[in-house]
Amino acid sequence: MEIRIREYRREDTEEAVLIWNQVVEDGVAFPQLELLNEETGRAFFEEQSFTGLACDVTTGEVVGLYILHPNNVGRCGHICNASYAVRRDMRGQHIGEQLVGHCMEKGKELGFRILQFNAVVKSNTYALRLYEKLGFVRLGTIPGGFRMKDGTYEDIIPHYHIL
Repeated sequence: MEIRIREYRREDTEEAVLIWNQVVEDGVAFPQLELLNEETGRAFFEEQSFTGLACDVTTGEVVGLYILHPNNVGRCGHICNASYAVRRDMRGQHIGEQLVGHCMEKGKELGFRILQFNAVVKSNTYALRLYEKLGFVRLGTIPGGFRMKDGTYEDIIPHYHIL
């Protein structure tokens, strides 16, 4: 499958919301508890510095996405943060790697100097392996920093990469 990453458009809202909500519903990676709907999803994706969509070139279907935005303000505004989501039935096909690579390029293009991930859940082994492969630096471990869907607490491992 050939993937092309492009900027989010309003007409993508339904597909983007579906993919985002799958990760929220899984309850093992995103901190959000509330699901997006058409209205809140449109506002959410439009307010980001950039929302990128991974699309299957053949079908045009949206198979993944990322959001990119400042991690902080003012004197720390040069640090960005991102979140990635791949449609459940498309996971394991290296779409996440393409999203992260595109995001790193887009972050640099937008003037950010560092990409930081605040809360990579320790059990998210695929993400941890990918970030290591791409040269991200682990900042340590925050014990019990993420509440899983089942109510247990899991460690989180912040990461950064200089763009």
